[in-house]
Amino acid sequence: MDSRDLKEAISQHAVDLGFELVGIVPIAPSETHRIYEAWLEKGYAGEMDYLERHLPLKKDPRSLVPEALSLVALSFNYYTGDHPETDDSRGKISRYAWGEDYHRIIHDRLKKLGDFIHQDLGLGEKSRGFVDSGPLLEREHAWKAGLGWFGKHSNLIHWKKGSWFFLAELLLDLPLTPDHPFTRADCGSCTRCIEACPTDAIVADREVDSRRCISYLTIELKGPIPKNLRSRIGNWIFGCDICQEICPWNRKAPLSKEPGFMSNNDDSIPELSELMQLDQAGFRQRFKNSPVLRTKRKGLLRNVAVALGNWGNPSAISALKLGLQDSEPLVRTHAAWALGRISDESVPSILEESLKLEEDPEVIQEIREALSLWKGNPQQELSLVRFSNKTST
Repeated sequence: MDSRDLKEAISQHAVDLGFELVGIVPIAPSETHRIYEAWLEKGYAGEMDYLERHLPLKKDPRSLVPEALSLVALSFNYYTGDHPETDDSRGKISRYAWGEDYHRIIHDRLKKLGDFIHQDLGLGEKSRGFVDSGPLLEREHAWKAGLGWFGKHSNLIHWKKGSWFFLAELLLDLPLTPDHPFTRADCGSCTRCIEACPTDAIVADREVDSRRCISYLTIELKGPIPKNLRSRIGNWIFGCDICQEICPWNRKAPLSKEPGFMSNNDDSIPELSELMQLDQAGFRQRFKNSPVLRTKRKGLLRNVAVALGNWGNPSAISALKLGLQDSEPLVRTHAAWALGRISDESVPSILEESLKLEEDPEVIQEIREALSLWKGNPQQELSLVRFSNKTST
């Protein structure tokens, strides 16, 4: 089999396994490592310390597989349509997390691709697959392999497929004919993703400050969400798709054919009040084999509390009362903040009763701030007067 036939065989088998885009690059030191290092130096990684730890490994893929000669760059479509129409009583989960954990699905396909090369074709001895988890500058490799260009939101965009795809890599100890970098299209003067970001996380063309990104805030951040950003998160409770939803290149994006990524309404827009009732066992059962497990129960309920506060409907009060009684201070903190945003005469007494029992200093501070906000808001002040008159009689 000559080099061209070999490349075609590998590409075709990858497509048969569900990958949509396939490209090949020779193993070489990174060309964007210094840009990535400068991004880290600005503090844009937030609390993702592992990115700093992995920095040396990202200089060259051979730090992971010393025998590697070629890298097969691949994309896997996860677009399963739009969120169903609903009100803010339901939370939004990013499309990539509607179904099963993509790591398991794609790693399985990468292994099958490696087995095909080694066993069926009888070539090479060493391969290693990665999908969004290994220390590789995957967007650089995908660009060099011809899969697309860096959009202004920093995601990789393909002119026909859009940006709704995961990137994956297979390192091989085989010399393969390389592809050329993608140069046929770009974002031009379009700035829709920058303008649409509610938290102003896209601080410059192709530069994202993770500390302001809703995906980071609802998944990677383990502590309290900064107060100045909570109201901007809306009802996103795991990840965010806004910059991709607004992108013109996604207007004709094809739907994924992967059954494991399909969902129902409970997976894409779950009832917020129901989620607040989940204990640890219920959380693990509800999100078994789901990427949502990454945020852990306390992280998800923190996000749910913020979404309920942004909804601002009195119907959220009973769920937030549960949040105020939760065993996790992180959940109680955000439940108190959320209650402070709801104009209902029952809110002050709920907060006051909780304050009598609370021992955590951060939660106490949040409850006091919620009460202060409640009393300082003209609409809530009117409700508070009615509440005071009612209790005095």
